[in-house]
Amino acid sequence: MSSPLPDDRLALYDEPVTAHETAAAPEARGAFDRGVILAARGAAWLVFIAMAISVYEVIMRYGFGSPTSWVHESVVMLVAVGFALGGPAALASDRHIRVKVLYDAVGPRFRLWLDRFNDLVTFGFCLGMSYAAYTMFWSASHNPMGEWQLERSGTSWNPPFPALVKGVILLALAIMCVQALLHLSRSLRRRPDTVSKETDS
Repeated sequence: MSSPLPDDRLALYDEPVTAHETAAAPEARGAFDRGVILAARGAAWLVFIAMAISVYEVIMRYGFGSPTSWVHESVVMLVAVGFALGGPAALASDRHIRVKVLYDAVGPRFRLWLDRFNDLVTFGFCLGMSYAAYTMFWSASHNPMGEWQLERSGTSWNPPFPALVKGVILLALAIMCVQALLHLSRSLRRRPDTVSKETDS
C-alpha cells in the first residue's frame, strides 16, 4: 500500500483538527449567551488573582515571618465568586452535566419535547433559587430594622465579603433565569427536523 502524498496527509490531518477545535470552543445559543461567555472569560481571571495572592501570603509568612490578615478571606471570596459565575457560563455554552441515555435513544420529535421540558424545569428551578438567594442577600445586606448594613466576616480585618458573595450568587441566578427563559422560548419555536440536524452535526 502506497504512503499518502503530503497534500493527502494534510487533508486527512485538517479534518479531525477542525472538528476537535469546533467541539472544544464553547458555542453560545444566542446573543445574551455570547455576552455571558465573554464576561465569564474575564471572571476566570479571579482564580489567577486568588493563586497570585496565595503565593504572596506564603512568601510573606514563611520567607519574612509577616503573615497577612486579608489573603485567606480574599481567596475564599474570589473563588466563591468564580464558582457562582460558572453556572451562567456553563448554561450559556451548554456544558452542564447531564445524563443522555434517554435523550439519545428517542427520535427527534421526542427530543424536542425533552428539550422543552428540560428548559421549563431549569427556568422553574432558577426562579425558585433566585427567590431563595434574594432572601439570603436581603438578610445579609440589611439589619433587623430594615436599614442597609452589609454582613461582615467578623474577623480582625472584617470585610463585607459574605454580603458581596451572596449578592453575586443572586446575580448569577438572575442571569440563569433570563438564560433559561430565552432557551425555553427558543425550544418552543424549534421544529423536530431542526433538532435532528443539530444532533447529527
